[in-house]
Amino acid sequence: MLRKFTLSAIALATLGTANAYAAEFSFDGKNNNNTLILLQSKEQAKPQAGLSESTQTHLEKALTAADFEAEYGKTVEVLAPVGSDYARILVVGLGEKDELNAAAMAKLGGDIHGQLKADKITQVDLAFADVQGQLSNAQLAAQFAHGANLRDHSFDVYKKDAEKTTVSYHFSVANAERAQAAYQALAHIEQGVFLARDLTSEVATEMTPVDFAKAAKDLEQYGVKVTVLEPKQLKKLGMGALEGVGRGSEHGARLVVAHYKGSDEAPIALVGKGITFDSGGYSIKSGPSIARMKSDMAGAAAVLGTVKAMALSKADVNVVAVMGMAANMVSQYAIAPGDVLRTAEGLSVEVVNTDAEGRLVLSDAMWYAREHYKPEIMVDVATLTGSKVRALGDRYSAVFSEDDQLISELTAAGKVVNEQVWRLPLGYKDMLKSDIADLQNIGSGGPGATTAASFLQHFAGDTRWVHIDIAGNALSSKAKGEVNVGGTGYGVRLLSEWILKTK
Repeated sequence: MLRKFTLSAIALATLGTANAYAAEFSFDGKNNNNTLILLQSKEQAKPQAGLSESTQTHLEKALTAADFEAEYGKTVEVLAPVGSDYARILVVGLGEKDELNAAAMAKLGGDIHGQLKADKITQVDLAFADVQGQLSNAQLAAQFAHGANLRDHSFDVYKKDAEKTTVSYHFSVANAERAQAAYQALAHIEQGVFLARDLTSEVATEMTPVDFAKAAKDLEQYGVKVTVLEPKQLKKLGMGALEGVGRGSEHGARLVVAHYKGSDEAPIALVGKGITFDSGGYSIKSGPSIARMKSDMAGAAAVLGTVKAMALSKADVNVVAVMGMAANMVSQYAIAPGDVLRTAEGLSVEVVNTDAEGRLVLSDAMWYAREHYKPEIMVDVATLTGSKVRALGDRYSAVFSEDDQLISELTAAGKVVNEQVWRLPLGYKDMLKSDIADLQNIGSGGPGATTAASFLQHFAGDTRWVHIDIAGNALSSKAKGEVNVGGTGYGVRLLSEWILKTK
């Protein structure tokens, strides 16, 4: 089922299997719906929305009784307001105007949208008074809509009775055309996020490396060149690490390449870990966490979603996503602990633990990106280590690099889109020594997230490189802000913001 999104003249279909009940937005004024939302900053003495005197009086009394001081995210609901045609008025606090930025507004849009859907509210007028701070009111309106539609997305293809409430918003904002244009740019990013979420949320038996390659091929309609290498081709190229990880599954490994060439500059290479299911191999996983291992391809989903976002945006950038895809399974053909794999880089790797397979598929994918595309910058994205989750939880991803400028740029981009990153150190290469090979695939001590990143550093060459560990960020068990339950699409907005604003 294709998920449709409507914004006035825009109708963009996203790939995947998400629901078809997106929020709807128009920026052309009030429509006299049953609910009015008033956004109020702390600097405003009282809400201003052209209300009648009796309604204004009623509203001010309600706000006083609730001790409402317009703190960010705080709300007061007034039912059947005196002198108004609205059934309810919801006043929403914005906090200090100087602190009101894109991230805050998108999160607020998501939270308010979740509240409206829970209350089965379907028709909303939303009034922007003179609240602009870091952004114009038109930009704030676009960010609110962006957050609301991101929150609206859900993966419910397997549910018999899926939620079908559609919220229709009519924004009252001074510059409707500017708001429309600002949102249209964000809508392209949303399509990349939705693709990444759907791919991540899909069950493992329906999202094999072959299925992922087919989903990537769908991007050709947007001018993206897609190449898929199969196991025999991987062997011929000497990509023994990627091929070896996929050997235990029915379909084997794939290397999927999606290239959007919007400029003639040297490309940015985005390399994604694509383990469509991670059993752990012979170092098999135990406990309930194995049920979430369908999301171990979230890095590949994120970089593919970013390429889609760039293509829909018709951005003047050259971006290639290189995705190492495999299912890490147990069979008579699977690699065993103690085996040695030869990477395309020429380095041999002793597989001490078959559950440390993500760095193996990334090693060959990174080599391929460097050798075939000569990128200016290479960024790999992976749900790589439990160590990262123990260090940072799910509110930050971990970034590793010796390039201070790239770390600074990605940190700034993350703050804009609520996908924040935190720098962790590289090092401990001595703990990757093997008695029988050039490297072993796990550290013999030290911090696991760092030793994993240091393993990958062997395959970055002289290219400017950043590793992003998104373990813990790929799936959400609770709806909050712009994210619903399921795949989060984490990384698409981060990478898109970074690429569009700094490259």
